[in-house]
Amino acid sequence: MSTRSRRSTEADVVAAQIRASGARATPARIRVLQLLRAAPAALTHHDIEQALGDAMLDRVTLYRVLDWLVESGLAHKNADASRVFRFSLAAPGEHTAHAHFRCDDCGKVYCLDDAPPPPPALPQGFQLARMDVDLRGRCATCAEARA
Repeated sequence: MSTRSRRSTEADVVAAQIRASGARATPARIRVLQLLRAAPAALTHHDIEQALGDAMLDRVTLYRVLDWLVESGLAHKNADASRVFRFSLAAPGEHTAHAHFRCDDCGKVYCLDDAPPPPPALPQGFQLARMDVDLRGRCATCAEARA
């Protein structure tokens, strides 16, 4: 399969995912979601802007696309230790069965394979909608750089 047809197929899959959420699959939404799908770690707004590398998306449009992806449940938005927001892909059920490790030095977020601990008992009448487990420290690359 050629690179062009593979990109087209990826774009078709992403467009279908966006349409399944009940929204229009705009070129901006498709490109940003494709980038998040391919990213090995969570990305900042600046990372995404640099990766897209052209004038197709202005800064405000990118913010709107990212906010829409988060509101639609297609992406996650979390602040790192520097209080910089990072965005990552949210597949259905993907982030419900594991914890995250956040590096305090580089800000990268890593998905851990181990299941998170069970949620605490809630007072009567409370309903748990989401539980995030974040471990913080120094990733292997940053720890090695400091050694």
